[in-house]
Amino acid sequence: MQLIFPLTPGTPTYAVSQIIADAMGASMGTQMPVVAKPGAGGVTAFAAALAEPADGYTVIDAYVAPLVIAPMFGKVDYTCSDFTPLFAATSTPLAIISRVDEKRWTDFPSFVAYVKAHPGETKYTAAGELSLPHLAAARMLQVNDLVSRPIPYNDLADGLNDLRSGILDWMIINPGMFAGNKDDMRVLAVMSDLEGSGSLYGGAKRAVDFGVDIGLAGMAPSPWDWWVVKNGAPDEAVQTLRKAMADALANPDVKAKLDHLGYLPTGFTPDQYGDICSKITSDLKSAMGAIDWEKEQIAKLK
Repeated sequence: MQLIFPLTPGTPTYAVSQIIADAMGASMGTQMPVVAKPGAGGVTAFAAALAEPADGYTVIDAYVAPLVIAPMFGKVDYTCSDFTPLFAATSTPLAIISRVDEKRWTDFPSFVAYVKAHPGETKYTAAGELSLPHLAAARMLQVNDLVSRPIPYNDLADGLNDLRSGILDWMIINPGMFAGNKDDMRVLAVMSDLEGSGSLYGGAKRAVDFGVDIGLAGMAPSPWDWWVVKNGAPDEAVQTLRKAMADALANPDVKAKLDHLGYLPTGFTPDQYGDICSKITSDLKSAMGAIDWEKEQIAKLK
């Protein structure tokens, strides 16, 4: 029994997977080691997992980038439908922030009003170009007819330093960055509409609470993972894994640990997998179009 993890080990994300895997192992009376296989944006891990027998002994920690985004770009020859779902694990909702002492706006509606009135005069970062945060930011700008200039950063910590110094005006962050820097930032809106997502940002309001559309719903504007196995795994093995994962996610100790690390259990069940994958794929295709829209709008200002 093993869990193939697609990202770098030793991170909070890895710790979250280990917490759930340990609880599942305890439920099943076995060990469930987390095997990290980083590389190619998660695709390396999927290739390794797909090379294993479809016996239910290899579970894939399927993050949105390799599971949904890589097929959209034609980088792989699999899709969501090639896997049998267990449960959705966690989500790390993104949020829109500015400096804590920002005077041009005080909340999300006034931020939207300011950026609309000053097209191209503000700068922001949402990590690297074409990253999920950038897709979410561009779609939010497009549906609200806002133009702001994106500045890519490989390390969001550098972006936060430039936000503090006034080089940037706003940015997209994750709960981990908020937890370590909350005194330096004002959360304007949490981008996810999932219940409980605001709790990861000190009780901040979601964009939906302001009645402002960001063009993405559910888990689309958030990094998330859904644990899956290769199609063809025996039904008995799948049902055993599903029960163990359901038990793990319902465990109060597991919930407390995930909350401490800034990860939100989503509660989505196996029967919701197909519909959610389809909806997220559609939403992110719209967001990809928003990147092109963003470039066109900025080009018009030059």
